[in-house]
Amino acid sequence: MFEWALGLALGFGLAFGSAWTFGLAFELGLVFGFGRKISLHHTKYFCLASLSKCAHTRVVGVEAVVRVEAVVFDLDGVLVDSETVWDEVRRSFAARHGGTWFATSTRDMQGMSTPEWASYLVSDVGVRLRTDEVARGVVAEMAARYEAGPPVLPGAVAVVREVAARYPVAIASSSPPVLIRSFLEATDLVDVVPVALSSEEAGAGKPAPDVYLLAASKLGANPTRCAAVEDSTNGLRSALAAGMTVYAVPNPHFPPDPKVLAEVTVLRTLSDLPSALSAD
Repeated sequence: MFEWALGLALGFGLAFGSAWTFGLAFELGLVFGFGRKISLHHTKYFCLASLSKCAHTRVVGVEAVVRVEAVVFDLDGVLVDSETVWDEVRRSFAARHGGTWFATSTRDMQGMSTPEWASYLVSDVGVRLRTDEVARGVVAEMAARYEAGPPVLPGAVAVVREVAARYPVAIASSSPPVLIRSFLEATDLVDVVPVALSSEEAGAGKPAPDVYLLAASKLGANPTRCAAVEDSTNGLRSALAAGMTVYAVPNPHFPPDPKVLAEVTVLRTLSDLPSALSAD
């Protein structure tokens, strides 16, 4: 009966080209074959449209591995060393406008879209301005910091170019569009990265999967066949929720939650990404 279930799983997996189809078909084979469901060991869970699927599924010693067909990069903390800059600017802005910064404020806002963190600064930090005024003020200060060039991380541009030579690539960032454009223009990556999205263009910010799902859609790729590169807890959760194969380059200033890191592939540096993709 195991062989019957495995055959059904392999057939569906090959026919539809996805690991989650493999896992679902295998479970159905066991349910209808044995009249009961046995426990399966899954890794890298995510939810899409309220269905539980997996990018990598281990089934009694058999592993179905998704072939990566596109790569989506986060921006802040992965390609530019900007997380501390965002923190400095928002802290200073809040202090000047009557806000009170809390120990959790920085991490709470990581991954939020511009409308979301502007609202947070008003409602939770106590900034005495309208949310649109907060957004304009903070983004203007960030743009001023970028005038001399964004703080591009060493080797980041070379990695994007190397990966883009093999896969379609995108950026899915919580930064506003003006800062994403500033990065692409300063690094001459405008023609290399055909899709560059801000979460404010996608709906909800991270950890919601919206920006990653939209990036995959714009690339014409199935999100379960995309790799995502992230550095923060909320970013990693966002990419996992989108169903992508996720690589973490942990942010040294704001280390991600170890429980979330346990669900992804952790890289020592971004420069390790091309070889990691080749290994998969």
